[in-house]
Amino acid sequence: MTPPGQHQGSARIPVQDAADTDWQQAQADVITDPGELLGLLGLDTADLPAALRAAADFPLRVPRAYAARMQPGDAQDPLLRQVLTSPEELAPTPGYDTDPLAEAAHTPVPGILHKYHGRVLLVVTGACAVHCRYCFRRHFPYQSHLPTAARLDEALSWLNEHTEIEEVILSGGDPFSLSDRRLLDLLARLATIPHLRRLRIHSRLPVVIPGRITPALVAALGDARWQSVLVLHANHAHELTPGLAAEVRALQQLGVTVLNQAVLLRGVNDTLPAQEALSLALFQHGILPYYLHQLDRVAGAAHFSVSDDQARALHRALRHRLPGYLVPRLVREVAGDLSKTPL
Repeated sequence: MTPPGQHQGSARIPVQDAADTDWQQAQADVITDPGELLGLLGLDTADLPAALRAAADFPLRVPRAYAARMQPGDAQDPLLRQVLTSPEELAPTPGYDTDPLAEAAHTPVPGILHKYHGRVLLVVTGACAVHCRYCFRRHFPYQSHLPTAARLDEALSWLNEHTEIEEVILSGGDPFSLSDRRLLDLLARLATIPHLRRLRIHSRLPVVIPGRITPALVAALGDARWQSVLVLHANHAHELTPGLAAEVRALQQLGVTVLNQAVLLRGVNDTLPAQEALSLALFQHGILPYYLHQLDRVAGAAHFSVSDDQARALHRALRHRLPGYLVPRLVREVAGDLSKTPL
């Protein structure tokens, strides 16, 4: 069997193994030109002018370490489809807008999103290692939320005052795009807030760039001050690499819970074989499937949409194939609802 993240009998894009490089160098070594990405994969550039227009609205950003897992010559490669700018993004679609979850209505102070009981989301950066074309925050006004020293003080002061908050969720952007020093400084400040019992971090970076979960980060997340949960974001089995399994084991040995959330995407993972392979690959890496999200209706992403009927049928078939602990919950986030909405 071909290991996840490899393609049997295919050429590879020449790239230094990201597991052997500093993760920050790998994060900086990115492709930003759609033409270069297509050229590396030996693909037709007929749609390049429209792809460039789409990139002007939401820039292309793909680490070479991630591009190396793509199948050369395959325009439908599931990793490529997630990141390549497309002329389909330029078509306005009714019902798809720039703030699909109405997050602007749930911001008591800059950087804090408070939608659900007992927990808040703290926006710590606008940076991501990779720009996913379906991202529900592709239009998010990060300039109004980025944690300047004053804004971070205000956000932490708000958290101190709201003793009903027991869980803080670090988000962005991608929290792991911050350096260890900045991230550990932030964790140390959060740890002084006595009513916080749980820390959750949502990150795609360890999937995109193996090596990000450093020993210092493992030690910080394994601190007994609180219970820590890391929610990774992988949508396809080919995204997972052997190095990630070792990093997950190191976290679990210190009591960190590691979960995965995926987005159901047309042409990427909307088949039973793709979903089954993802759940099995996650478990081989020590990660439990958590959520399978229906697409958030953000402007520019309508071409990834899968109907609710198809999503339910796929989820039902997955339940028939796998044990319950390997079946993620199929949900949608509805603006204004007090929790995720099961489908």
